[in-house]
Amino acid sequence: MNSKSRSLKFSEAIQEATALALRKDPSVYIMGLGVPDPKGLFGTTLGLEAEFGSHRVLDMPISENGMTGVAIGSAISGMRPILTHQRVEFALLSVEQIVNQAAKWFHMTAGKKNIPLVIRMIIGRGWGQGAQHSQSLESWFAHIPGLKVVMPATPHDAKGLLISAVEDNNPVIYIEHRWLHNTFGEVPEESYTTPIGKAHVVSEGSDLTIVAHSYMTIEALKAVKILINEGINCDVIDLRTIRPLDIETIISSVEKTKKLLVVDNGWMHFGVSAEIISIVSERLSTSLETNPKRIGIEDVPIPSTRALAKYVYPTPIRIAREVASILDQEIEIQDIDENIPTDQPDASFTGPF
Repeated sequence: MNSKSRSLKFSEAIQEATALALRKDPSVYIMGLGVPDPKGLFGTTLGLEAEFGSHRVLDMPISENGMTGVAIGSAISGMRPILTHQRVEFALLSVEQIVNQAAKWFHMTAGKKNIPLVIRMIIGRGWGQGAQHSQSLESWFAHIPGLKVVMPATPHDAKGLLISAVEDNNPVIYIEHRWLHNTFGEVPEESYTTPIGKAHVVSEGSDLTIVAHSYMTIEALKAVKILINEGINCDVIDLRTIRPLDIETIISSVEKTKKLLVVDNGWMHFGVSAEIISIVSERLSTSLETNPKRIGIEDVPIPSTRALAKYVYPTPIRIAREVASILDQEIEIQDIDENIPTDQPDASFTGPF
């Protein structure tokens, strides 16, 4: 891009995208529990109420189903709401509204009524949040026709995908991993869009294709650095969008490497990795040199205790070892120091969310 870029946090990129959308279009507003709070939803809404007022930056009571109905109704009436949930689990209280109303209204009205609604949901592990506040449920929403599901992994895409989501005339589920909020990346100052439904090849190689999304893209890239030292070079594809799924970018890469590993951000059963492997197997069954593989969160409710949580999530070392196994290659990797917390992204992260 020709515009000036600077390094921003993931959270700052979301805040900037929201501010740009609010300035550009008076029909845009944002609401949710804690939106005007001093911490501003991990920094993603800081300063918005001061600039745009409480009539466009709204705090809401603990009534997720009710405020989803308000958002849907206002979207039908011509507004462009951004609805936020501090945890994806809070959105479960409004699933009927999302699945039966938002996702279907356009089709039930024969295209006469759109619902330009963005629902931000925060996912992510750790800090003792346990079974009820650490889930990655993107595959639930991606299962529903009429919903789009985006999951940025970088500050650049956090901004670009949010602007795309706000400008889209369909309901978009915008899922952000809280371990990404304090990550940095180059972000242009201007308003721009990242296309919904287009994956990004973030690293290139010919030995194997790794497909990941959200925070697992970061973990996959760490694994690639380990593998390069062993003479192994991989394509890494960041999905960016779960629905619609950019299967053509995946197919193009796997046609080149003949091997596939999908690193799932959530549980593997009935999830994103299952869908990708199913499609790849259907289309490339005769040209694959090995069976496609996948790794993801262990198939258990997320434990609260650090002693157990460290066994639940894929790590760069586990990803690297899985790649080496697929390639039938021996590699030497030292285990991570067990004293390093696996449920804390950095020392500044002290919870509770």
